[in-house]
Amino acid sequence: MKIRYIQGDATAPCGSGTKVLVHICNDLGQWGKGFVLAVSERWPLPEKTYRAAFTHSPKPALGNVQFVAVSDDLYVANLIGQHGIANAAQGKPPIRYAAVRQGLAKVARFAKQHAASVHMPRIGCGLAGGSWEKIEPILNDTFTEVSVTVYDR
Repeated sequence: MKIRYIQGDATAPCGSGTKVLVHICNDLGQWGKGFVLAVSERWPLPEKTYRAAFTHSPKPALGNVQFVAVSDDLYVANLIGQHGIANAAQGKPPIRYAAVRQGLAKVARFAKQHAASVHMPRIGCGLAGGSWEKIEPILNDTFTEVSVTVYDR
């Protein structure tokens, strides 16, 4: 399946039918910078679900995905694909490509089961410090039977 790139707001996914909006979260339970702010502004439940998962053990591990229904035809997928948060002194970006791949495989299965299309910003390339040149091939490998739209602003 070919990735479709469009200009627009990923929190307003286009098209008809069921949709899954994917974004990257860290494995610390911290929510408050980057794309998550746009998600929270539009729907409070993905943040509440994410934060609640970190109040007890076991906490969500890298590669896990929380699917949160925010309307009859839209799910937000909180994909745990970032280890910690960006720290300049650390020198290594917090993105974990293996975890992103593992989480996206879960998203692909979920989307196929729900006959859903997948929508996202350029995940992992903001605060997570990732490279689209590494993310795009993962998308191409993973979403062979599911439509994917990437939103650029």
